[in-house]
Parts: sequence; structure tokens; C-alpha cells
Amino acid sequence: MKRVVKKKIVLPLIAIAFLVVGSSFKSDFFEIAKQIEIFTTLFKELNMNYVDETNPAELMDSAIKNMLDELDPYTTFLNEQDVEAFRINNAGEYSGIGALVRSYESKLLIIEPYEGYPADKAGLKAGDEIIKIGETLVSDFDDNASELLKGANGTSVDITFVRQGETKKATLNREGVEVDAVPYYGMVDDKTGYIVLSRFNRKASGQTKSAMQDLKGQGMERLILDLRGNPGGLLTEAINVTNLFVPKDELIVTTKSKVKKFNQQYKTKKQPEDLDIPLVVLVDGGSASASEIVSGGLQDLDRAVVMGARSFGKGLVQRPLKLTYGTQLKVTISRYYTPSGRCIQALDYWNRDNEGNAIRNTKFQEFTTRNGRKVQDGGGVMPDVEISTLKSNTLLDALKSNLLVFDFATDFYYDHSFDTVDSFTFSDSDFESFKKYAQEQDFSFQTKTETLLEKSINSEEHLLGPDVQSKYKDLLLAVNQGKITALDSFEAEIKKNLEDEIIKRYFYRKGLYDYYLNHDEAILAATELLSDTSKYSNILN
Repeated sequence: MKRVVKKKIVLPLIAIAFLVVGSSFKSDFFEIAKQIEIFTTLFKELNMNYVDETNPAELMDSAIKNMLDELDPYTTFLNEQDVEAFRINNAGEYSGIGALVRSYESKLLIIEPYEGYPADKAGLKAGDEIIKIGETLVSDFDDNASELLKGANGTSVDITFVRQGETKKATLNREGVEVDAVPYYGMVDDKTGYIVLSRFNRKASGQTKSAMQDLKGQGMERLILDLRGNPGGLLTEAINVTNLFVPKDELIVTTKSKVKKFNQQYKTKKQPEDLDIPLVVLVDGGSASASEIVSGGLQDLDRAVVMGARSFGKGLVQRPLKLTYGTQLKVTISRYYTPSGRCIQALDYWNRDNEGNAIRNTKFQEFTTRNGRKVQDGGGVMPDVEISTLKSNTLLDALKSNLLVFDFATDFYYDHSFDTVDSFTFSDSDFESFKKYAQEQDFSFQTKTETLLEKSINSEEHLLGPDVQSKYKDLLLAVNQGKITALDSFEAEIKKNLEDEIIKRYFYRKGLYDYYLNHDEAILAATELLSDTSKYSNILN
């Protein structure tokens, strides 16, 4: 609840200034000033009087992060290292070892070495666990140890890692790493082009345009733009990519905020690359933010058929604001709206459930595209044509988050060999091996049904008789046993995830996309749709 500070404690100068502003802003200003003063006093007294030595920097970092946790996950504090990582992500280039590295609990894992870069040249493989960088043990490093792998071009770093139980050492010579927005493009058949747009850094529109021009030289007459797994990036690049397919001065995004200057309309500014080429855009649950601006905008303007699975649903816009000592606050400033007027934000972070979790929007409003087709807001971009194997669920998410798919792929790589991507196979017996592996790893996750049942038992145990409690527990056991059965129910979806992870181990990401051209269900369905002019037109009209 906001409190109004008594006038007698307000400095005359401030009082005069606030006569010209609204009472709501005045109340906010005084409350902010009051809370800052309280916090400053508390922080000073705590550090001066606490029984043991304190670390002011760590205390403040924790305080900031906990405060921001009350908002949305995209409003974050960036320390100096984070600011640099943010810049690199947008620029599309950095100096380092050329590998995707992630921290999982106390592990630092190589997720994907990039072909031809230092990590790859040194022989590092996906699944290698780095335990020591230089003289620093990863287990003793409080912050993100992967930062120690970055450095200036030409410098070297020694690492110790574990592979399949064996400890190894390697020296990596850092070099400049180019992060392409378009890591792959090619021809599916003699008329259908395929472009993978994996991120919206500063190279996105330029590389997409260059790929289109090259493919046209190879005979492309229709195009598949793959935004699956693309987490987004720069808003301006989302506008520019959309502009490749729609005219100049076309409204693509509107942003709305409580701050007037952030209420803006974003229109295309350039002449398009191709207004007529038949276009399919592929999306899935990993397509977010800028990816949803492109797919949602092209859908609203009836310029493309969207295929795949419902996108992530991030309709919030962030802006980095400079703070002192080289730090920044990346803050959510507005919501964005597609040309039809819909906001595709899926989670409501400002109205949470009893456990503090953001509530997922379930009541959708209908909007219309330029041709009068019905589209909805509130839950990501819903594709015009769904591809079942691209849908996700609690089971698939748990298999990934628990690293079961990743770890099985690692073991599979060392037990099998393939000369070319065309010779790769993942058989039914291989899938049976995965099921056995999942059970041996004591794979478990909590379904919504289990959560509700356990909550009911715990909250009403004193009201339930022994017979009812027994039936509840039998039901819980049945649900748990059903998880293993679910591995069969979602075999096609799980096999796709396994194949994607395994193929990269042998043939890098390029090999995966080569494989996609002849085996990926979404690409094959998109190619078939684009070749059927009547069916394609009927969807858009």
C-alpha cells in the first residue's frame, strides 16, 4: 500500500516541482524516496554491526536479484560481465573457444562445439565435463565458470575435463568466433528454398536477404523460413526481416507502455526483397519474442502460412538502461502487439497463483487477419497448420531438463559410428535402449495431476478415512507408472529430439540441417503445401 509522506518533511524546492505533476506520480516519487532511505540505512547498519564479516557486493547482488524476481524473468540486473555478454549476443561475434557451454548444478558441460573453432580443433566433444580451467577448479568457482573460457584473440587456456569417466587435458587457443544469424540455407528440391534463421542479432536481416538472393540464383520459387528454437533478439531486426516480404511503410509492431515515450509504432522502412514468393514460416515452443513478431506479423498480414507448434508466447519488450560502474538494468518497458492488435504474451507475471507462479492465459480474444482469418492472442503464435512432433509437454520438457536426451546421445555417440549423415539411422531397438536407460536413471518428474493429488492428500488428510487415502495413493502410483508408458505414447516426438541431439555429435549442426531436408516432418509438410498452390492460397484466404 502506498503512503503519502507528510508535507512538513518535504523540501520546499521539491514541493514546488511536484505541484505541476499528478498526484499518482507524486505518491510514487515519495514512496520510492522513502524506501531508498530505509534500505540505505538498513544496508549501512547491517554491514557495520553484523556479528561476522559481510560481503557488501554479494549482499547487494542478492538483494537486487530477489527484488527483480518479484517482477518478470526478463527484467534483470546486468553486471559488467553480463553487459559484455549482452553486447556479444547482439553483435554476433566474440573471442573465445567456439563452443556452447552450460552450467548444470555443479557441472560445466560442453553442449555443442562449433565446427572449425578452437574447441573443435582441440578435440572437445559434446558431453565433456570441464572440471578445471587453468588453475581454477570449477567446483570452487562461485560465478559462471564459463566466463573463464573467454579471452582475447591469440591467448590460450588450459582445461581439464572428464569424458566417459576418463580425465583428459587440452590447451585451447582462443580466436574470434562469428555467430551467424543464418547458420544454414539450401534447396529442398529444385524450386523450394530453405533458410534457417536461428537468432535476431545485427546480422539477421542482411544474412537472410543474402541467402534469398543466392537461393534465387539456384532456381528458388518458394521458401521455407525456419524459426524453430529461435529465442529472439533485436526488435529492429525482426522488423527488417519481415520487411523482406512486405512493402515499405507497413505496420508490423505497436508497443504500449505506461511511459508515453515507449508507446510507438514500428513500420517497415525499406523496399522489400520479394512480395510474391510463396512463404511458409516454421515455429515451435522455442520460437520467442522477435521470432513471434516475424511469424505473427506475416500471419496477420496473410503473407505467409505458419506451420509447426504454438510458439513460446513472449510479448514483452525490454530495454537496457545504463547504471553506474558499467552495469545495466534490462527492464521490461512495454508489451508489443502484432498488426491485427493482438499481444501474444502467454504468462501473466503480475497475477500469480498461491505458490507464486505466473498464471498462464487461458481466455483468448479473437482478432482477424487482413483477409479476415481468425487468430487469437494470449498464448504465443498458433500455427495455421500444426505438426504434432513439434509439440512439447511435461514429459518432453523433463527429458530435456534432466539431461536424459543429452546424456543418452553422448553414450550413443561412443557406441555407434556413421560415415555420412545419409547413413544415419535410429532404430526401434535404439528407442527401446533409450526407454531402458530412462528407467535405469530413475527418471522422474511431477505432472499437474500428481501435484493436485498430493496437495489434496496433504491438506485434507485429517478429513479422509484410510480407504480414501489408500485410493488416492493407488491413483498416484498409477500416474507414476503411466509416465513410463508415456514414453511409448510420445515415441515420435522423443525420437525426433534424440535424432536431433545425436546427429550433431557426428556431423555438427550443418549435418543436422542436411538431414532435415530429407527427413524432417515439418519441412516435408511445408514443401508439399508450397507445391500445392490451391491449398496454400485457400489457407491464406
